[in-house]
Order: sequence, then C-alpha cells, then structure tokens
Amino acid sequence: MLSQKIRRAFLHYFHSQGHAIIPSSPVIPHDDPTLLFINAGMNQFKDVFLGKSKRDYTRATTTQKCIRVGGKHNDLDNVGHTSRHLTFFEMLGNFSFGDYFKKEAIAFAWEVSTKIFEFPEEKIWVSVYKDDDEAFALWEKHIPSKRIVRFGEKENFWAMGDTGPCGPCSELLFDRGEIYGKAEHPKDDLSGERFLEFWNLVFMQFERGGAGKMVPLPKQSIDTGAGLERVVSLKMGVDSVFQTDILYSLIAEVARISHKKYVKEDLSLAPAFHVIADHIRSLSFAIADGVMPSNTDRGYVLRKILRRAVRYGRTLGLQRPFLADVLPRLVSLMGEDFPELKEGQNRIAEILTLEEEGFIRTLLKGGNILHQVIDLSRKTGQKISGDDAFKLKDTYGFPLEEIELIAKDEHLHVDLSRFHVLEEEAKEKSRKAQKKVAQTFSPHFFEEFMKVHPASIFEGYTCSSLDAKIVAIVLQGRFVDSLEAGQEGILILDRTPFYAEMGGQVGDSGEISRGEHLFTVDDTSSPYPGVIAHTGVMKQGSFKKGSSVHARIDQERRQGIENNHTATHLLHLALVEELGPHVKQAGSLVEQNRLRFDFNHHKSITARELRSIEERVNQKIRTDQKVEIYSLNYEEAQKRSDIKQFFGEKYGSQVRVVDISFSKELCGGTHTSRVGTIGFFKIVKESSIAAGCRRIEAVTGKEAETFVQEEEDLLQMIGKELKTTPQGAFERVQSLLKENEELFQKLKGYRKQELEGFLKNCLKTKEAVGASFFVGTEVSLSAEEIVPFAEDLMKHLSSGVVALGVNFGDKCQLTVAISSDLVAKNLHAQTLIKEVASLIQGGGGGRPNLAQAGGKEPKGLKNAIASIHKAVVSAIQ
Repeated sequence: MLSQKIRRAFLHYFHSQGHAIIPSSPVIPHDDPTLLFINAGMNQFKDVFLGKSKRDYTRATTTQKCIRVGGKHNDLDNVGHTSRHLTFFEMLGNFSFGDYFKKEAIAFAWEVSTKIFEFPEEKIWVSVYKDDDEAFALWEKHIPSKRIVRFGEKENFWAMGDTGPCGPCSELLFDRGEIYGKAEHPKDDLSGERFLEFWNLVFMQFERGGAGKMVPLPKQSIDTGAGLERVVSLKMGVDSVFQTDILYSLIAEVARISHKKYVKEDLSLAPAFHVIADHIRSLSFAIADGVMPSNTDRGYVLRKILRRAVRYGRTLGLQRPFLADVLPRLVSLMGEDFPELKEGQNRIAEILTLEEEGFIRTLLKGGNILHQVIDLSRKTGQKISGDDAFKLKDTYGFPLEEIELIAKDEHLHVDLSRFHVLEEEAKEKSRKAQKKVAQTFSPHFFEEFMKVHPASIFEGYTCSSLDAKIVAIVLQGRFVDSLEAGQEGILILDRTPFYAEMGGQVGDSGEISRGEHLFTVDDTSSPYPGVIAHTGVMKQGSFKKGSSVHARIDQERRQGIENNHTATHLLHLALVEELGPHVKQAGSLVEQNRLRFDFNHHKSITARELRSIEERVNQKIRTDQKVEIYSLNYEEAQKRSDIKQFFGEKYGSQVRVVDISFSKELCGGTHTSRVGTIGFFKIVKESSIAAGCRRIEAVTGKEAETFVQEEEDLLQMIGKELKTTPQGAFERVQSLLKENEELFQKLKGYRKQELEGFLKNCLKTKEAVGASFFVGTEVSLSAEEIVPFAEDLMKHLSSGVVALGVNFGDKCQLTVAISSDLVAKNLHAQTLIKEVASLIQGGGGGRPNLAQAGGKEPKGLKNAIASIHKAVVSAIQ
C-alpha cells in the first residue's frame, strides 16, 4: 500500500539522518489548554520549542495523527464537498531542537521530495519569505532561481500565536500542470490548485513578545510538516485525496455496505461517501485515544462528527447503525502502524453503535419536532424562524439544506439572517472554548541557574539517606546565601534521596541536617528540568550555600507510597484483564495512605466486576513476586509488546522498566521490592469523573485493614439496631421493607378514598357557564397529587374549566385544566395562568389544556381563582 510505504520510508530516511523516531502522540493534547485536538506534528514538542522541557534527543521525526475540526482550523463543513479538506490526516514531520537549521532542513526536504517521494525535479517549486535571502540562496543549490518565489508575511511567516516562537517559512509546491489552471507562476495561481503546497518548512528564528517585538531565539529550531494524504495524491496523480489508497478503500467498503455505487462525479451521493470515509478515521482514532462523544468540549465535537456521518449515511439508505461495519476495513488498513486501533477495535465499535442508536432516536424525535415547527410556521406568517431552524440543525442534526427543501415543499421560507446570527454565535462559543494562553519564551527562574550548575542527581532509587552539598537556597522567590531558623524556603542539593513529585506520585518528605541545624522537608518537586527542589522550614540553626549536609527521607512514609505505587500497576493490569485492552491510564495519585487511578472506560463497572478486579490484585499480591527495575533503550522498549507504554508521555532515549513478571510498565516512580509487602488491597470507591472516564480509589496494607474493620463495625451496629446478627441483617431489612410496602399500599388505599371524597365535594361546587362548567376551589393536596386530581375532575365534566389552588404555608400552587372543545375555541390554560400568576407573586406556564403557576403569596389564591372564573365567563358567554 502506497501510503504505508511512504510513511515508513519517510521515517526510515530521517532515522538514517540521526533523528529519533517518536510515535504519534494521541489526538488528545497533553497538558495544552489551547487545543481541542492535536492538529500539527509539532504539538507534542511544543514545550521543547518553548524552552520548558528538554529531551534526550535534538532531532526527531514523526507521523502524527491530526484532527482539525474546531477554532482556527475548522474544516468540518467543507469535508466531502472539496478535493482536499479532511478532518483527520497524517502529518509527516522532521524537527530540530537547536541542532540543525535552514541549510540541513532544505537539503533534507529536497532529497526526500526527489528520492523518497520520487517527484520530478522540474515539477517542484519553492516559496520563501520576502526578506529571507538566506533561504533563497540555500534553495538555489538545488533548484533554479526562476522556480523560487518570494511571498509576504501572510503566506510565508509562521507564528505559534500572538506571542512565542515564530519565523519565516518555506513551502514546497508541486506543479500539477495546465489541467489545473493556466497560471504559469505560483503568484498568479490564486486558487492554489495548480501549484499545490505539499510541505512546509518552518524556521523558528525569533521570539515575539507581548508588544510584538521580535528577538532572536537562543536556539534556532526547525519544524516541518507534510500532509501524507496530499503527498500520496500527488504521487498517484489523482485530483482528490479521496482517490488515494486508504480513503478510496474505505469508500469501497461504504459502497459494499450501502449497496450504492460510488461515482466521484455524482455530486448528490459522492459527498456522502467522502464524509463517511473521512469521519470514520477521526472517530476511531479519537475514541482509541480516549475521547468519548459527549455534550462538552472535544466530546461535543466528536459527537458532531458522528452525527454528520450518520446524516450522510441516510442519504445512501443506511437507516441503521453502520459505522462499526466500516471499522474493520480501517483497522486492516492502518492498524499495523497504529496498534491502538487494533487494541481498541471492539470498544470503538461498541461506542460508535451506541452513539448511532442514540442519534437515530433523536432524529425520529426531531422529525416530530419538525412537523410541529411546520404547523406553527403556517400560523405565523409562512416562515420557519431562525431560532427553530438553528435548533433543528444544532440539536437534531438536520442540515440547513434539508430544512430549506422541506420548507419549499411546504410553501414556507426560512429566516436565514437570524439563523446565520445564531450559527456565528455558536461558532464563537466553540472558538472561545479553546482557551487563549499567552506562550512566553522568557527565561525560567531556574534557567540561568542551570547554565552554570549541573543537574541535581537523584539517588533515591537505591538509598534513603546520603551526604550532600547545598548548591542553592531560594527564599521568597530569590536566590539567597543563607536560611535562618523559622524561615520557609527551598534547598537545592547536588545529590538527593528525595523523590520529586512526578507521574502522580507525591514528593518525599523528611529532614536535611548538619549537627544540630535542622531543615524539615515538607515536599519535593522538580520545577525545572534538572532541578530538585526541597521545600520546607528551617526548624533550628541555619544553613549557608555550599554547606555539607545529611539528607534523609521519611522512610516509613516512602514505603507506604512505594506500596501504593506498585499497587496501581497491579490495579491497571487487573482492569485490563477484567474490562479489556482498551483500558488506558488517564491519571493517578499515589500517596502514603491511599491511591487513586483514573482510566478510560465507556460504561459503569458492575459490583461483580469490582469484586473480580479486587480479587485479581490480591491474588497477585499473594504471589509475592519480586519487583525488578532496569533500563532499556527506548527504541528497544517500543518493540516490546509486553511493556505497557502511555501515549502522550515524553520518554527519553533511555527508559526505566518496572517489571513484576506479569506486569511490565515504563515508570520513573519508586516501588516496593516485592509485591507481598503491599499486604492487602481494598477498593473503597468507584465513580465516573467525566464522559468515558472512571476513577477507582483504594487503600492497601494497614489502611485496607482499618477500612474493612470499620465496615464490620458498621454491620455490627446495624445488626444491633435491627435486633439481629450481622449475618441476619439483610434478611431483617428485607422483612422490614416488605412490611413498609404493605403499610404504604394501605395508606394509598385510604388516601384514594379520601381523594374520591374531595372529588365529589368539588363536583358539588361546579357552576354552569353556558354549555360548559367551571370548578374553582382551594384543595388540600400534595404537589404530586394536583395534576392527576385536576385531570380526574375534568373527566367528570363534558366541557369545562378546572382551577385548583393549594396552600403550602409560605408557598402555593395554582393549576388550570381546560377541556379540548374549549381549547379549540382559543381558551388556553397557559394564557389564563400567565394573566393571574402575579396575584400569587409567582409565574408559570404550560400547555393549552393544562398549565400551572407557583407563587409565594397563598392569600392571593382566592382572587386568582375568581379572576380565572371571570375570564372564563367572559370568553364563553
């Protein structure tokens, strides 16, 4: 398959040029609030470009999964109707973090374009920024100057945002020939159809500050991106990305399922094939990476994509859920290079089907709503309001075109101006959902410090105390030379046994001392790469920069943390064994006395499953397996399917493996030496924390024993109160519940008789109004009894109005019911309620035949009922 061949050849080429092959990050951004989805190859390296972190490599290459559907890159409405727009695409890229710059980047791009992509040299043009003479001169070594074009800032200057890294860029263009336009030069090709851009080289040269001033970056970097689908389309000589191998194969599968023939020139049906082929990729990869369709943020966007696919599927006659039927073809096409698709296939299929079924129910309901809208529109000026049209599109998924066609058939028109106002407001809301966070490249507090000091050495994997030297002291945000008794500050040592908070594991606490001089460490963190900060209080004496000290962690606390950290690994394994391979860690907290584990799962966990998970963990604890820890080359670890890795985590060239025989994970935390030291594992709570994300809270060892003892004590107290043994408590509760139900049914019977008496008394007060009757009175009913009582009263009146008031002390309620014959004569309950609601200092509404109002002035009920009586008499007579 050509796409796979190019993908692999691209990565292999850059690996041969000293680049580390980095797996695609998930489509969910990692610690980046500015993005809904990953939309470029550089996203996972953003913190490196911003100088906030460092990697063990300075050259990298990736093929990144990208989704563009929101904010600046909102391609959704165009997908299916153009030859190039996609919501999901792959971005091939190579990156340099202060290593090589323009010369090498240009040479690499030329060699890949001509040798790997095998594009004819004479077909390639390049563009450079208008003032970038350096890039122009470098390109002249590979290509005639007549095929090098200068463009302005709009076309050839890149910026991460209003602030942050920026610089000129250079685009590689492919001349597709006269069939795509008569322009003989890219500057004359306004549509960009003939000279198609296929690769962008960004030269990160400057930092733009808040005032717009640009200063040279201390380390110039390279970020490039080439869309795989576009490269393949050029390689195959097709005029649309939907004719490329992967997408065309998906289209063929849709044709097989729908029994409809795909003809690319058929403008009525071809877009549906395109939409489904594209959207199944976005949906499947997003779900595989942990996104669940929902009503908020990226889950809302995913739901919109799915519903759009379903709507287009209906134009192909696909009335039942079908996306899960397309999924196996996608897995066969891309699962080898993206194993998360294979691992999550069953779960993806289940979620797609559940969502489709829910939307089909919504569409059926929407059809009923549409009929109501049409009926109302006929009565109000032959126009479907913009508000109704927008609701039909946004809530029920009806395309505007479909609403307009239905309106035309019904001799109605749509208020498009109002519709577009509401649509723009919704888009603005979506754009604002992507929080704007200013990206600064100013030196971090510890950056200058790290230029003249080596990194702190963590030795806490193998020891709990050691002798060290104070290399820095921080007091109130400043570096100082000494720390006195009573002062709170930060100590930085040349070496330390203290673990800095990371990966969900809390930082160590303990003591740093020298003789009688004592500093208590309350927390340990790593605010900057290479810095281990010991935060605490100088309890007695003083310390000076350069002092020799003894550092000792709280070993008992550390042991509890280590037990719980190892327990999270066992829990993760048990979850995968019980629930399936789709389970992925979404967060964790490891403390001395408890642990918390968040994970992706699309439905609630049953009591049986929880018990089984608990038993699996405890069974493994009883094996008392040794916990082995060793280092591996990351590339070697990637090839090991038995080692659990986390997409989105940033690994160096050497990784640390925590190996418990049956569980192997990449992990930098501290762990117990044998699983038997955990003792006992007990789940205390399981809950949902977001759509598709569950949380388990648990305790181990002594805390687990205490939890069980407290549960036993509670059961003993319950048994004592019920005058039975703990073992007999359940049977006794069942007996009491049965007794309670019998008494409740007796009470209901008595109350029914009482209400029948009320009903008879009310009917005695009915007053003839023309050919109808009016019943208006205050009654003693509960809030739940009012409506059924009013409806029962109405059944005894062939034609009439019922007005009932209920006094609840400081509040009251008024209910009006009207027979259908009077409703047909335009006597409406909600109109009467709204007219008298102010008399009880309240408000309300309802339907033409039944309406209610609540108020806080019970004394007004009498006047309100009298006013309703007067209005009814006036209307009927």
